[in-house]
Amino acid sequence: MPRPYLRAFSTLGCVELTLDESFALASRHGLDAVELRGVGGSLDVPAWLAHTYGSPEDFAAHARRSPVRIAALDTSLRLIGNSAADREAFLHFIPWAEALGIPRLRVFDGGGKALTEAELAQALDTLAWWNAHRRTQGWHTDLMIETHDALVTTPAIRRFLAAAPAGTSLLWDAHHTWRQGGEKPADTWNAIRSAVVHIHVKDSTAVPSGRHPYTYVPPGGGEFPMTALRDVLQRDAYAGPVSLEWERHWHPALATLETALTAAHETAWW
Repeated sequence: MPRPYLRAFSTLGCVELTLDESFALASRHGLDAVELRGVGGSLDVPAWLAHTYGSPEDFAAHARRSPVRIAALDTSLRLIGNSAADREAFLHFIPWAEALGIPRLRVFDGGGKALTEAELAQALDTLAWWNAHRRTQGWHTDLMIETHDALVTTPAIRRFLAAAPAGTSLLWDAHHTWRQGGEKPADTWNAIRSAVVHIHVKDSTAVPSGRHPYTYVPPGGGEFPMTALRDVLQRDAYAGPVSLEWERHWHPALATLETALTAAHETAWW
């Protein structure tokens, strides 16, 4: 059965590359899209785009020449525990996304490993702030919330979605809910699939590393049940991005993203 979803990678694995170099890397590996987390050696994507292309319109015209699309811009905003300065920095992404028609901006959930009532209230306040701005400005781009901290288990995710405005979308980090939440990806997918618009995947072993009680390894070399995830995505005709989040920027000892993508191809991982 052919896969219906888009294959992509986060540029967190190749922050040193320019936009065109990231496009070329995706093309070499037959991928459909990239999500832009860092570029040209910087995590300040709006500043780099402004320096390189001058205006959102010129950036969009340049990006449209590539057959590889930009599926998302990844921001650092957290729904829980953000400041006025954090919100202002987040808003700098909007003109660039609007010009190219990028559908989603990644934000984090934030918080601890259990969603408290206070954290839920903070998350809802941030969503209310965003939705009010979006309506007032007539923006088309929207948020997707990554399941990273407080939303690392299905019960927490479902509790959040029940309280959030209708149409709230998720970036599901399938590795986090599996490795940290102890859930089978197929079970998590079945419970939250109606809200998922983007998926992060990676592979690891249970061997502790310097920063985690597990160790990231090239796709196909670890224990992540990618085949089971792929089966349910194909069953349900999920058509959004499935993006390799190779965290080399935070873990510089990892092999290059090129090496990771080659491993994914050689093992028919995704």
